[in-house]
Amino acid sequence: MDLFEYQAKDLFAAHGVAVTPGRVATTADEAREIATEIGGAVVVKAQVKTGGRGKAGGVKLADDAGDAATKAGAILGMDIKGHTVHRVLVTQASDIAEEYYFSFLLDRSNRTFLAMASREGGMEIEQIAVEKPEALAKIPIDAIIGVDAAKAREIAVAAGYPAEVLDQAADIIVKLWDVFVGEDATLVEVNPLVKTPEGKVIALDGKVTLDDNAGFRHADHAELVDRAAADPLEARAKEAGLNYVKLEGEVGIIGNGAGLVMSTLDVVAYAGESFGGVRPANFLDIGGGASADVMAAGLGVILSDPSVRSVFVNVFGGITACDAVANGIVAAFAKLHDAGKQISVPLVVRLDGNRAAEGRAILSEAALPGVEQNDTMDGAAQRAAELAGR
Repeated sequence: MDLFEYQAKDLFAAHGVAVTPGRVATTADEAREIATEIGGAVVVKAQVKTGGRGKAGGVKLADDAGDAATKAGAILGMDIKGHTVHRVLVTQASDIAEEYYFSFLLDRSNRTFLAMASREGGMEIEQIAVEKPEALAKIPIDAIIGVDAAKAREIAVAAGYPAEVLDQAADIIVKLWDVFVGEDATLVEVNPLVKTPEGKVIALDGKVTLDDNAGFRHADHAELVDRAAADPLEARAKEAGLNYVKLEGEVGIIGNGAGLVMSTLDVVAYAGESFGGVRPANFLDIGGGASADVMAAGLGVILSDPSVRSVFVNVFGGITACDAVANGIVAAFAKLHDAGKQISVPLVVRLDGNRAAEGRAILSEAALPGVEQNDTMDGAAQRAAELAGR
């Protein structure tokens, strides 16, 4: 889960990292109130989860509260790289003597954590890496040992931070490591980390990505979810405990196991080329469970998507046998019928593996309306694409 800048800076402050004071506003009047509380010049910053805000006009300096309201009114509602600005951060303006870059991240390719730091901040890290790779220090971090004061100073020195800020920078690096580990983040970035004319080092901006898989350890992280931008179908599926991702297609997909579902998406997309470019409408992995409740919930979510024209249920029986899946489909139809929900799109079911013959027999005997079976994955994908193409 990517956080907005104001959320990232709130986490920084909670772990003792120095940040500029400020609050978020959703209207020009709120921006005026916050700027009045802060006093003096403020910066009004669009809160969107993308880079390039400044170049797009989403970051503006305001001289006073009235100017802050005017600037906020101009920024709210803006489109920045496809993201609509619904809130702005009004924060104290800060004089800048120097700008640096710092981040902790999960280095998946090398299966380790990585600290990246540079004396040249304020620009996109990709630009630094391409134009001046020698200016970007990359320090692997042992997950067991972590980052103490000595390691933090080593990182700061490798980055080329000035001698007069090394102690402050090392202290902030240790605290940012606390954020990274304590909040179960996969990215903690400060760009820029600045030195003020008075010599104080503060985090002027912040970017944090949290690991959703660790959400069970952080009940407070639920408050950080941007529900306004969340897809309603994905939210509904999450409440039902389903692994669902909305896609822009016409064939609803239900499978058991992420690998099988990913393969199903590919096969459907390939088959759909013959029927006007039909594509998968979603990723839905029911895992090892195919009970009536799970199937009903899955079908309910998929059929609530108005773009879905057919559904492909692709199951390979393993721990969960195919006859249990078939019974789940039959029971799901009954549950949806009892709830007054009509299944108005065709379903293509492919069962293979453990007790596949028994599962097929159950579906044949049930003779569910709009349900047909296919013995092969390619054949079922072709048929589901054909039905959606109609």
